[in-house]
Amino acid sequence: MKVVILAGGLGTRLAEETEVKPKPMVEIGGHPILWHIMRHYAHHGFKEFYVALGYRGEAIKRFFLDYYSLNGSITIDLMSGEVGRHERECEDWVVHLKNTGLETNTGGRIRRLRPQVDGSTFMVTYGDGVSNVDLTDLLRFHRSHGRIATVTAVRPPARFGGLVFDEESMVTSFIEKPQIGEGWINGGFLIFEPEVFNYLDSDACSLEADALERLAADKQLAAYRHGGFWQCMDTLRDKLLLENLWRERSAPWKVWE
Repeated sequence: MKVVILAGGLGTRLAEETEVKPKPMVEIGGHPILWHIMRHYAHHGFKEFYVALGYRGEAIKRFFLDYYSLNGSITIDLMSGEVGRHERECEDWVVHLKNTGLETNTGGRIRRLRPQVDGSTFMVTYGDGVSNVDLTDLLRFHRSHGRIATVTAVRPPARFGGLVFDEESMVTSFIEKPQIGEGWINGGFLIFEPEVFNYLDSDACSLEADALERLAADKQLAAYRHGGFWQCMDTLRDKLLLENLWRERSAPWKVWE
């Protein structure tokens, strides 16, 4: 099954990092967050990716070119210029890097990929969020509901830690930032049938405000509720949170070995 990753936005709220690179290339634990997302999909057996490029897309192209060419050990004969590569262990992914325009909206980027993904069920997610959602179960859910689209609904993480008081108003403990945000939001990790292209009519089309709203109105949007870990990387604070989880070896989204 093909996986579309939306990787063309400006990432203005993470300007400390995105002035020189696209947000999907911002690193967590020495790897771009895009790599983490792809490892998650590959763990569930989904290994063909279409990355929808826009802002600084050349940086993503360069990453994958270097990732292949620099993987493993290298022997260089300085006299002849011959390069030998050894012990190469690379992921068995197929990665299509597609220019989808600098100003194209999220729905428009998917629309531009129609020639590549039309004709069968395909997956879509954003290039800036990680989760431990069970993608195999998500696909089962989608197929069992028979709708054009399925969105993964998540509870937003609480933005601040909490305090616990006793009867005398003395603080007894702190609660770290759990997944206790109110309500449900679109967490990405979507699945679409080809009929979704009837809802994507131009480059200006927003996946969220246009296509998903219309699909919901037509009762063609199912919601897979995920109560586990989910975190987007909108701000530097979010990046540092993810970095700390990875460094402490307690990253919930690391479902692969």
